[in-house]
Amino acid sequence: MTTDEKIAGAELERLNHNIARIEELSQRLVAAIANRRQVDPSLQVPSNEVFVKAATAYMHEMMQNPAKILEHQVTYWGKMLSHYVEAQRALSSGRLMAPSDGTPKDRRFSNALWETHPYFNFIKQNYLMTSQAIEQAVRDLEGLDERDKQKVQYFTQQIVDMFAPTNFLATNPEALERAVETQGQSLVDGLENLVRDIENNNGELLVTLSDPKAFHVGRNLATTPGKVVFRNRLIELIQYAPTTDTVCATPLLIFPPWINKFYILDLKEKNSLIKWIVDQGFTLFVVSWINPDPSYAGVGMDDYVSEGFLTAIDQVKEITGEKQINAIGYCIAGTTLSLTLALQNVRGEKSVKSATFFTTLTDFSDPGEISVFLDDSFIDGIERETTGTGILDRFFMARTFSFLRSNDLIYTPAVKSYMMGEAPPAFDLLHWNGDGTNLPARMAMEYLRGLCQQDRFATTGYKVCGETVTLADMKTTLCAVACETDHIAPWKASYSGVQKMGARSKTFILSQSGHIAGIVNPPGKKKYGHYTNDDVKLDANAWRTGAEFHEGSWWPRWEEWLRKRSGRQVPARTPGDSKHPALCDAPGTYVVAKPKL
Repeated sequence: MTTDEKIAGAELERLNHNIARIEELSQRLVAAIANRRQVDPSLQVPSNEVFVKAATAYMHEMMQNPAKILEHQVTYWGKMLSHYVEAQRALSSGRLMAPSDGTPKDRRFSNALWETHPYFNFIKQNYLMTSQAIEQAVRDLEGLDERDKQKVQYFTQQIVDMFAPTNFLATNPEALERAVETQGQSLVDGLENLVRDIENNNGELLVTLSDPKAFHVGRNLATTPGKVVFRNRLIELIQYAPTTDTVCATPLLIFPPWINKFYILDLKEKNSLIKWIVDQGFTLFVVSWINPDPSYAGVGMDDYVSEGFLTAIDQVKEITGEKQINAIGYCIAGTTLSLTLALQNVRGEKSVKSATFFTTLTDFSDPGEISVFLDDSFIDGIERETTGTGILDRFFMARTFSFLRSNDLIYTPAVKSYMMGEAPPAFDLLHWNGDGTNLPARMAMEYLRGLCQQDRFATTGYKVCGETVTLADMKTTLCAVACETDHIAPWKASYSGVQKMGARSKTFILSQSGHIAGIVNPPGKKKYGHYTNDDVKLDANAWRTGAEFHEGSWWPRWEEWLRKRSGRQVPARTPGDSKHPALCDAPGTYVVAKPKL
C-alpha cells in the first residue's frame, strides 16, 4: 500500500468515526431538548404588546409622514444597489477581489476574508447596511412613549445581532476554514460542546463561558486568608487576617450582591480589592450570602435586612468592640444597605459612620436597558415561575444579564464553542460570571415590584421591618462609585439616587468602564481612570461636563476618603474572639455549597 493510500485510508476512517459521533451526539441532543423544562412564555420573548405598539406606530408614520418612510427606503435601496453594482464591477475585472468598503469597523468581522473575499465582503456589507437602516427606522419612530420606544429599540437590536452572518456556519469564513483544516473535527467538537451545555441546563441553551475545571474557589480564587466568625441561615461573616501591625480602629464591612458570589472582589491576589483593603491597614469583614433552595421561598426583604445587614453590623461591632463601623454595599446590596441605613435613621440608631455604594441604584425612575425586563408581562411571568418553584432560578438571572451584552456573552462565545469547536477559556471573571445564585421567591418579587417597578424608595416610601422609609431618610455620610459604561446600573440613575439621599456629606466618583471592570480596577494596572466633581447638586450632564479626570484607579482616592472616617490606629485584630471562634477558613462554606432543588 502506498503512502497516499495509507493517508486516504486514515482520513476515511476518521471521517467515518466523526459521522458516528455526530449520530450519537444528535441523539443526545434530541433527548436533552425533549427533557427541557416548561418555562413561562413571558420569560422567553417580549410580549405581543411590544410588537403591536411598534407596528401601530410604524403604520401611523406611513399615513402621517409618508415622505420620511420613502426617504428611508430610497436611501437604503440606493446603498444596496450601489453596493451590488460595485461588487459586479469588481468581479468583472477578472480578479477575485472585494469592492470598496465604507462600512464601519466591527470586531465581529476581524477575519481578513471579510475584507478581501468578494462573497464574504458582500454579505458583511449587506448586513451592516441593513442593520443601519433598521436601527435608523426604529430610532425615527414617533408616537411611542419613551419606555415603549426603548423596548422596541432593545428587542430590535437583539434580532439584528442574532442574524449577524458570523453566527451561521455557511457565512462564517473562520468557521469554514477551521472545518476544512480539521476535516470536520471542529464541527464534531462544537456539537459536543453544544450538547454538553444543553444537558447541563435542563434542555435550555446557556453558553459555558469559562473552563469549569480551571478554577476552584478557595484554591486559586478567593484565597485571601481569613476566618468565618459567624453564621446564620442567610450569611457567613468572614473576618480577614491582618497584614499590618496596626489597623484603623473603625472596622469595615462589605455587603456584596447576593445575585452573584462575593469573590468577584477576591478573584486573584493581583486584582483583589479585599486583599488590597487589608493591606492598607483596615479590619475587614465580608458577608457571604447563602445560595437559597426552595425552602427559602418565604424569605423576604425584611429577612435580608434584619438577619443579613443588621445582624452583620451588630456582630462586627461586638467582635471589634467598636460602637460604629464603616460599610460598603455593591449593586443590589448597595440598594439594600441604603434601605437599612434609612431604617436605622428612622429608629435613631447610629451604628454606621460612613457608607460606600458601588454601582448602586436607588432611584429606578430610569434604570436604563434593564427596564425592558421590568414590564408587567415579564415580572408577572417571574411571579408565576417563583410561585411554582419557590426560587428565582439563577438561570433566568444569568440569561437576562447576558442579553444586555449579547455579542460578548452569547453570540461570540457560542461561535467559538459550537462552530469552531474550541474549549472555553480559563478566565477567572467569566468563571465567576457563571457562578450565580438563586433568589428566594418572596424577596425577588418584593425587590422587583416595590423597588424596581414601583420605585417606592425614591418616591412614596418603601416599607421595611415595620417602617416606611425614603431616600431622604438615608442620612449617613456617603461615597458613591458609579461606572461610565455600566449596563446594569447606569451612572446617571445612580447619581440621581445619591442626589435624593438625605446625607449632608456626599462624594460621587465616576469610574471608566463597566459594572465589574470599573470596580475591580487595581492601581497597579493603571488601566481605567475616574472623574470627580464636588458639586453633586448639578444635574448629571453638568456634573460630568465640569468633572476633573484622573488617570488610574479610584481605589487610592476612596481609601484616603475612608481613612479620614476610620479613627485612630490600634493593634491589628486577629479574626474572631472568645465568643466568636473561627467556624472554618475563608472563603467559607456558603460560597461553594450547591442548593438542593
